[in-house]
Amino acid sequence: MSKGKGYSDKVKGAVSKAKGEVKDQVGNASDNKRMQNEGKKDKLKGNAQNATGNRKKSER
Repeated sequence: MSKGKGYSDKVKGAVSKAKGEVKDQVGNASDNKRMQNEGKKDKLKGNAQNATGNRKKSER
């Protein structure tokens, strides 16, 4: 297996979570429920990507 297996998923997860947090906060500040929901969805996606990265890393 590749030495860096799982790290790209973890990086993608961190980026998705950060993007989601920004959308969630901006949506909250501007009372934009749609943006807030998109942010929550992005954070969930980031958590899933992070979990995938952890699983791949542990399979080494």
